Amino acid sequence: MATVAGPAGVPAGASPAHGEAGHVDDRKRAAGGRRADGGKRAEGRRTGSSAPGGRRRHLAPLLAVSPFYVLFAVFGAFPVGFSLYLSVHDWNGIGEMRFVGLQQYGWLLEDPVFWHSVRNTFEIWFLSTVPMLFLALVLAFLLHSQVRFSTAYRVAYFIPNVTSMVAMTIVFGSVFAQAGLANSALKALGSDGVGWLTSDFGIKVAISTMIIWRWVGYNALIFLAGLQAIPTDTFEAARIDGANSRQTLFRVVVPQLRPVILFAAITSTINGLQIFTESQVLFQSTDKATTGGPGQEGMTIVLYLWQKAFGEHQFGYGAAMGWLLFAIIGLFVIINWRLVSGSERDERRRRGVARRKGARDAR
Repeated sequence: MATVAGPAGVPAGASPAHGEAGHVDDRKRAAGGRRADGGKRAEGRRTGSSAPGGRRRHLAPLLAVSPFYVLFAVFGAFPVGFSLYLSVHDWNGIGEMRFVGLQQYGWLLEDPVFWHSVRNTFEIWFLSTVPMLFLALVLAFLLHSQVRFSTAYRVAYFIPNVTSMVAMTIVFGSVFAQAGLANSALKALGSDGVGWLTSDFGIKVAISTMIIWRWVGYNALIFLAGLQAIPTDTFEAARIDGANSRQTLFRVVVPQLRPVILFAAITSTINGLQIFTESQVLFQSTDKATTGGPGQEGMTIVLYLWQKAFGEHQFGYGAAMGWLLFAIIGLFVIINWRLVSGSERDERRRRGVARRKGARDAR
């Protein structure tokens, strides 16, 4: 008797439901097989990564970067930790260490020469950092304009930063000598000479001038990089609104350069509170009473640290001074951060108030 073919893939005499059930079973078996194969592959990958051969694959990159960590541990982490340990001990570098606890810090806080060096450091820092950042901002703004040979100017401004500090100090010592170039220029203008290296104010001005000369080009390039990140539409809009160069600099550029200014202020604070080479080379002396120039007016914190630790071999006292300097620098960094961040929050608040007021007026 002839049979009649059922639906596609279903034998004659079989119901469609039975055919669909067969297909479902086939799909389940296929899916189960794929999961099993995937599980085996995943297990193989896990086994390969945990096997010795898998660990060896990561050994080469770790060995490639290991010199940095070894050098950092030897010349970075260990000296920092040892200086902290040394700050609570009395040690002359050769004999046995004597534990004194926090007495080093107590003696330091009662040391009048230390506080004199702190005052000198802050005065030099203020006389150098504030004019330096202002000049760097102005130079960056001028370099950002369409001027010829701008690349040559950038290289010229950066050269002082890579010049030997000792050689530069010797040159400036001859410039600020009693018969040097600075006094010769003043006499040519009809003014009397100034005792740059013998008076209180003259010593600080001479050291501050060297710091400005060295770092103004570096900070100008930092500001220039921030200026180039500002969209050109901003400058064009200010020009269309009739803003001159001074208004564009202080009302357009400075508000948008706050993060860059914060970075420059923090790095300048760290460098300015660690002044050493300028005073040490400019006033070379074997007499403790004249270290840092006449009246010790050029004595800075780091120069006094060097005198105590390497001149008088009071290494514990010098280590305590270094950690106190670290605390002072950290405090000033926090103050700079708060000042710039606070002004930025005030600016955002003013813009928010202005937008809400404009929205109310529009309604």
